[in-house]
Amino acid sequence: MFPFESKRDVHCLAFPFSHLPFLSSWSLHRLYLFNCFSKLSSSKDFCFHRYLQRQSTSLLYFGLSTYFFFFATVFIKDIRSPSLGNAGHIWTIFEAHLDGTFALTLKHIQRCHVCKSGKICYQILQERNVHTNNFTFTIYLSYLVYAPIYISGPIISFNAFASQLDVPQNYYSVKEVTWYGLRWVFGLSLMELMTHLFYFNAFAVSGSWKMLSPMDIFIIGYGVINFMWLKFFLIWRYFRFWSLIAGIEAPENMPKCVNNCHNLESFWKSWHASFNKWIVRYMYIPLGGSRRKLLNIWVIFTFVAIWHDLEWKLLSWAWLTCLFFVPEMLVKSAANALQAEGALGGFIFHELRAAAGAITITCLMVANLVGYVIGPSGINWLISQFLRKEGLSVLGFMLLSFYVGTKLMFQISDAKQRMQ
Repeated sequence: MFPFESKRDVHCLAFPFSHLPFLSSWSLHRLYLFNCFSKLSSSKDFCFHRYLQRQSTSLLYFGLSTYFFFFATVFIKDIRSPSLGNAGHIWTIFEAHLDGTFALTLKHIQRCHVCKSGKICYQILQERNVHTNNFTFTIYLSYLVYAPIYISGPIISFNAFASQLDVPQNYYSVKEVTWYGLRWVFGLSLMELMTHLFYFNAFAVSGSWKMLSPMDIFIIGYGVINFMWLKFFLIWRYFRFWSLIAGIEAPENMPKCVNNCHNLESFWKSWHASFNKWIVRYMYIPLGGSRRKLLNIWVIFTFVAIWHDLEWKLLSWAWLTCLFFVPEMLVKSAANALQAEGALGGFIFHELRAAAGAITITCLMVANLVGYVIGPSGINWLISQFLRKEGLSVLGFMLLSFYVGTKLMFQISDAKQRMQ
């Protein structure tokens, strides 16, 4: 049925197909388990012993999938060659010279701290030419149904996938992959704690937020964003961890904490980052890139909203995000044209950046409140609540808190740059 050309092709195709039934069953039970969490938070009549019974069933499926997971890891290592180390950069530069992208590739390698260390980053894996022997129906089919990516993992390009079949990723060591898995376990423990002690989703879904004060609404909106981030963090990082053990590096979907983003651009680059890379590659650049940035964002965010689901509240969320995006881009372009001179100028520029970050985070909070809590019909109600005397004091407290938080983000960013 399939044109197998080598033993490797048989293994590549057997690996995903042998695991999909088990993992599909486990993923359904895992989703049901999260549903149990939400019911436990929102319903007092939810039967606790039924919850424990279904959780034990989910753990059984988890154990089965883990067994086949490690079996596949041992199985797939037998068909791979040793890592070529720095030789990958030589071939990448040579291939780039042939297809006319030599200058861009060399510029990236000089700037990228991963490439400087002698390893190959994901961008190089994505952009490098793939040998013609990898353009087979078997490898393409194995790419489509590769279990860690197929279920709910990060989006990976075919070039990046095919180039790692013979040369597994060498960026993460065994120690780093193990620590990556332990961090996932810590995140799962935090999710357990959060779903049992905090009821943000119950307030959002039930509509009881209408009876709460502006401060309570702000706390619920902030909690919902953090819950959503942690939920997707656990889902995406589990499958990426699996892929790393198998030797395939996929993009990190949550490279930054949701509380460490002080502008919309960095927030959306760090939320579902692999989807962001896909949009940039197949939508943003074909639409004109940075030359038509102010127009492109409306098309892209509308597509993202429809891609999630066809609902008015998601479209409202997308268009509000674009509305807040426009002034941020205009201010950024104006700031890049101006140069702060002297210590006083640098201080004023730094303070203005922190104030702009506080306003941006507040706008992001409003957009997410409309999209995931109150809906478009609650916009007028939200405005009326925050224009009251109590609401204005809450708004001032929010801006002050985000101003201080933005300054902390600057310090974290500077510390990371010094380490690199």
